[in-house]
Amino acid sequence: MARTSSACLSVASFLFFSSLLWNFNAARNTLKPGDTLNSSSSLVSAMGKFTMGFHIYDHNLNYSYLVVKWASSRNYAWIANRNKPILYPLGILTLDQNNTLKITHKDGEPVVLYSASETSNANNIVATLLDSGNFVLQELSFDGSPKRVLWQSFDFPVDVLLPGMKLGLNHKSGHVWSLSSWFTPNSAVPGAFTLDWDPEAHELKIRRRGVVYWSSGAFRNGRFKFILPDESKLRYNFSIVSNEDEDYFTYSAVDQSGISEWVLTTMGRLYDFDETIDIAQADYCYGSNTDGGCQMWDRPIDCRHAGDRFEEEKGYFNPTGSGRQQRVILQIQASASVIVRLLAGKIHRL
Repeated sequence: MARTSSACLSVASFLFFSSLLWNFNAARNTLKPGDTLNSSSSLVSAMGKFTMGFHIYDHNLNYSYLVVKWASSRNYAWIANRNKPILYPLGILTLDQNNTLKITHKDGEPVVLYSASETSNANNIVATLLDSGNFVLQELSFDGSPKRVLWQSFDFPVDVLLPGMKLGLNHKSGHVWSLSSWFTPNSAVPGAFTLDWDPEAHELKIRRRGVVYWSSGAFRNGRFKFILPDESKLRYNFSIVSNEDEDYFTYSAVDQSGISEWVLTTMGRLYDFDETIDIAQADYCYGSNTDGGCQMWDRPIDCRHAGDRFEEEKGYFNPTGSGRQQRVILQIQASASVIVRLLAGKIHRL
């Protein structure tokens, strides 16, 4: 009887793991010319680490983003259409026969990610979601091996830095790799904060509308002064590349089995996965303190005091007085980089 139970358990385990393997193999990770990806389908990387599909980010407005994310995370690691959300479920990602990669919809012009030149004679083109989270449009050799990369999502980061992504500058093309925060928690358009690499100072910097709020300190002995000084080497491998073609910073996670993604928030905070590890806290940089990598900057006298913080609040404006229409414009430059306009008794979010 014991042997029978053991045999049944072995068969059940075999069927379970076989089904997982079948699911990985059955899921698409590649688009070929003529293929599409609509709101009811998705791409899954070869080992199932990342998925790509249309996600509704605001159910009140029913708008969607085409996103790449860790399969086990709700956070968006990359967004294809951050400047142009699309009504759900109208978006369709298409790799057409002319090797143009674009998002089409019924609400205006397509969002073109890559457009092949008219003189291009490239063939055997595919768009593949890799287990690194990189979505790559590439030309393949006759044996199926990669020949050249035409376009890749890693060249256009949003607010998340994945292992293998770059921050820096391509000297040949002039292309800059940097992060930019969301404008608000509900709008992915570029906000006030950026994270970039300063190749001359060998430092990472968080800026708010061009003003440096935080610096990592120079890179020495494999680490930065203000990035987890006591444990960064236990978590990350940092790499700096500098040559005539490019200058950039990148990193990899020591624990390859876990999830790592550096997220830049609307408030200027930089954290690793699920807000469990703080990389930088520019939201605590007031222009008058230098702790933790915070930088001093010029500001109007008596505008702010050490320890002051600004927070976004929602409310209503109820004007009083004569019947004459009152027109009041108030601009508040808050830490959340939100401008509020009070106009004729109404609050407008810009």
